[in-house]
Amino acid sequence: MSDDLTRDPFARLRQATRARIGLGRSGAGLPTPALASFRLDAARARDAVHAPLDVAALQAELSEFETLALRSAAADRSIYLRRPDLGRKLAEEDRAGLAKGDYDLAFVICDGLSSAAVAAHAGATLRAAHEALPDLSIAPVAIVTQGRVAVGDEVGQGLGARMVAVLIGERPGLTVADSLGIYLTYNPRSGCPDSDRNCLSNIHLSGGQTPAQAASKLAWLVREARKLGLTGTKLKEEAPTLAASETTAIPKE
Repeated sequence: MSDDLTRDPFARLRQATRARIGLGRSGAGLPTPALASFRLDAARARDAVHAPLDVAALQAELSEFETLALRSAAADRSIYLRRPDLGRKLAEEDRAGLAKGDYDLAFVICDGLSSAAVAAHAGATLRAAHEALPDLSIAPVAIVTQGRVAVGDEVGQGLGARMVAVLIGERPGLTVADSLGIYLTYNPRSGCPDSDRNCLSNIHLSGGQTPAQAASKLAWLVREARKLGLTGTKLKEEAPTLAASETTAIPKE
């Protein structure tokens, strides 16, 4: 047995997981490095939840796309965190201002519970998804602040899209504070149950799905959803394992 393992029997296990295990102790508390690491990760998680999304910067990053800046019915972050129901609805004036078209798919970007995830990965994920869906009619990209997943239903319905893909910041943890999720819904409408959605989660660069991998899986789900006319519990994700550089093009039906 090596000297390192004798001094720290958890060293080998920590190489296989990001969980906090075998942190040791200093008196009745944690050693200073372990405590400092924990406090730093907790601060990053809090910042991810409370930091406002820089909508102008995101629109500049997505300058090749037409974008719409929208708001949910939650007037500010405090209300958003206390009233999840308001985050699921568009502000009245923004809902009334949506122009209905004829689109196969609408992308909606929501800050959710991690504006850091949106800032870090939404642009790359959206770009990869567009490249994987070259023949679909895609609506202008909606950016919704103080938004939750279900707000995409009102956006998709208002834009006249047959499907909506919501890119949203996921609840941060103590290992990853910038994880992005995608929720795909066929026939988006007000009151749509969560069982009618498919979710791709853990999109980040710290051991999760890369934006390219997530876009490839999303493309597979979109193709299957168009065939079946549905998403949710009846649409099982059986996409093959995809390399980070692969994308899946969808023919126009």
